[in-house]
Amino acid sequence: MNSFERRAYQRGYKVVAGVDEAGRGPLAGPVVAAAVILPHDYENADIRDSKQLTAKKRGILYDIIKRDALSVGLGVVEVPVIDAVNILQAALLAMSEAVSDLVTPPEYLLIDGTKKIALSIPQETIVRGDSLSISVASASIIAKVSRDRIMEIYHRQFPQYNFLKNKGYGTLEHREAIGTHGRCKIHRRSFSIRDISTLSSTIEFDF
Repeated sequence: MNSFERRAYQRGYKVVAGVDEAGRGPLAGPVVAAAVILPHDYENADIRDSKQLTAKKRGILYDIIKRDALSVGLGVVEVPVIDAVNILQAALLAMSEAVSDLVTPPEYLLIDGTKKIALSIPQETIVRGDSLSISVASASIIAKVSRDRIMEIYHRQFPQYNFLKNKGYGTLEHREAIGTHGRCKIHRRSFSIRDISTLSSTIEFDF
């Protein structure tokens, strides 16, 4: 899980950050990204893609990563921006904000996915990076737990949608609640409820 980090160190980079996001698929709520800089040769066999972990385990690892990391940055892009620029651009913006939020400036970025972010820092994209890089996996956990906690706050404002359970994803219960109550201010207007309903059987709800 740290081969990408070791390769960056061998190329002369001393400060490597893993970057990932959570919340590209939901019908409601922000997209949240995290950037994590771990100590050299850091190991923790429990750290992996956040979707492979239970909510309880993610919470435990969240605290461990926050304790052990050299720096953790967070980026949050809310619904109006998502609707204005599209979810991909919003996710990339959240990643950029997360990197900028790091107290320790990174020299190299490992980014989950195929798209680089609009920063001049040298960077490498990794398909399924949250399963291959410990730094990216750590970022995926921080982003996921942070977003879940935001949605739990929104649940208190809009209990009729049960964000506490679905975290804004397009579950049948959530879509039925939208049919009954309409959309609230944190629903993404650029997302089609009809389109999401036809895809719901293939969406991986990682809550």
